[in-house]
Amino acid sequence: MRLILLGPPGAGKGTQAQHLVAKYGLVQLSTGDMLRAAVKAGTPIGRQAQNIMAQGALVPDDVVVTIVEQRIDQPDARKGFILDGFPRTVPQAEALDRMLAKHGLALDAVIELKVDEAALIRRIESRIAEMTARGEALRPDDNPDVLRRRLEAYRSQTEPLIAYYRRRGVLRSVDGMAPITEVARQIEGVLANVADAPRSVNRSVKPKAKAGPKRNASHLGKKSKTRRRASRKRPVPKVRSKARSEAG
Repeated sequence: MRLILLGPPGAGKGTQAQHLVAKYGLVQLSTGDMLRAAVKAGTPIGRQAQNIMAQGALVPDDVVVTIVEQRIDQPDARKGFILDGFPRTVPQAEALDRMLAKHGLALDAVIELKVDEAALIRRIESRIAEMTARGEALRPDDNPDVLRRRLEAYRSQTEPLIAYYRRRGVLRSVDGMAPITEVARQIEGVLANVADAPRSVNRSVKPKAKAGPKRNASHLGKKSKTRRRASRKRPVPKVRSKARSEAG
């Protein structure tokens, strides 16, 4: 099973991904982790990515897709995987589709966790207040302003993926504002329906024209013989000779 979880920051994608890993034995593939692993292993693509990052530039989509391609070919990912942090843009999704098609693969589902952004901000503000009251240290992302900037980036870059995958018929939406266990139950229901769904037909292949009834040689032979017999039975008009005509 090959999945993508979509949703804005704070929607609970990481929590649900961990549940799916534990329940279905899938592998959670984080592009950040894969990049660091490729760099550490010193693979050719890892060295290329390292040189790019050393210059402070973003790693190009084709490099990221190649790293994903190499990772999903490993034995532990053959049972299925969840992509984490990729794709983030429509061009990345298109590159991912091409790569999967090259290997005869496709995504089984893209699950959107639908949430209320205003509620997310209220949630983080409440969490900050509770942590401060307990004297706990705050994380760098425990900040409403940081969350707002991340939400803006999501809307401009990643949200168009929802329409992209809807057009391809693989998008499924669940209520991300529900309790964690209820969201997990909804996702399990989606995956059960995906597993039971019949395989889609490749409509790019035009159906063959319907052939007409076959006319074999024996049929044609019988028909020609019938015509010859009919022509032989046809009466030939008698021609009266000129002499008899004059005599009469």
